[in-house]
Amino acid sequence: MPSFDIVSEVDLQEVDNAVNQARKELATRFDFKGSIASIDFKPRENKILLTAEDASRLRALHDILIARLAKRTIDLRNVKREDQEISSTGHARQEILFQQGLEGDKAKEIIRAIKGAGAKVQSQLQEKQVRVTGKKRDDLQEVISFLRGQDFEVALTFGNFRD
Repeated sequence: MPSFDIVSEVDLQEVDNAVNQARKELATRFDFKGSIASIDFKPRENKILLTAEDASRLRALHDILIARLAKRTIDLRNVKREDQEISSTGHARQEILFQQGLEGDKAKEIIRAIKGAGAKVQSQLQEKQVRVTGKKRDDLQEVISFLRGQDFEVALTFGNFRD
């Protein structure tokens, strides 16, 4: 039976490339000359840590990073911005988290949407992805086009298409 998987992942190599570009821009920006600002990428934890001298520079640092992520075609719906932490000395830090995989509620919402569409397919949650199986390849392609038209507030990737 034909099947495919629905996943929501961020390419961490592209994130690393975007972080390196943001660091290069940070080194050449006039408004960051002589200031303490850094971008630390932690791929095992799926997060980036931004640190700066004050909240305004942290905002500028965040804008640089988001612009670089967008240029590297990283879907910003999978990027979660934590609240700023400002110390008593004025130093600011912020974590940027990347969502990898579909969590329980989003996966259930996708499964309900597929069932609500009336397609002749079965869908089930497997780890952090949704597997969709059907008798005909055309049914699966209809489900893919239906899901692309919906907004689930996360980026969906369709892979592992098997006949």
